[in-house]
Amino acid sequence: MAQTVALQAEERVGKARKIVREGFIPAVLYGHGFATVPIQLESRAFKKVWQQSGTTSLISLSIGKNEHQVLIREVQYHPVKGHPQHIDFYKVRMDEAIKASVPIVLEGIAPAVKDLSGVLLRNIDAVEVEALPKDLPHQISIDISVLVDFEKTIHVKDIKAPTGVKILANPEEVVALVQPPRSEEEIEKLAEEVKEDVEAVEGVKKEEKPAEGEEGAEQSEEQAPDKEKKE
Repeated sequence: MAQTVALQAEERVGKARKIVREGFIPAVLYGHGFATVPIQLESRAFKKVWQQSGTTSLISLSIGKNEHQVLIREVQYHPVKGHPQHIDFYKVRMDEAIKASVPIVLEGIAPAVKDLSGVLLRNIDAVEVEALPKDLPHQISIDISVLVDFEKTIHVKDIKAPTGVKILANPEEVVALVQPPRSEEEIEKLAEEVKEDVEAVEGVKKEEKPAEGEEGAEQSEEQAPDKEKKE
């Protein structure tokens, strides 16, 4: 069952700048067969709900006496201050399946990391799914304790989807694996390559600009024959 949180909003009154100064965030509510409604909501309340719900948990959005089941579709942030400055809410139909990108959470300890000193590599952070709004999971957890050696790999097809959830991603796509640790030879070779790159860059910088006065001297030498002709 999907996690549902409650949020209070009201129809928008006034210009966006005035709304922001008063501690509100401008937003819109829209949906299939539903007329778009400009709304506003208290900034602190939204930030708390945003942390809990993300884009995959249902929100019970109250506007006056009306209650709507919605998902957060997009949050626009201030380019400098970084706080939310506009939100898009999507009104869902509880009897209509929707698609969403659900975050993947890796749980447990990989023996190949703990016992073999390997490095855990994560290929994807989320997976696209389809489900009714009530079945949409907040996240999908994957147990990485199956990564017992460097040959074992977790693919999308290995994910156990919750009841009522269909995974749409490529079944063969890699989710996670453990890479063997680098050998001493590899580490030394990598250090040498970095050193060579640094030296090459320093050499280019030294040749980029001639020393002060050299350019003027070269021009004087080139102009000297013309001077002799005039004389």
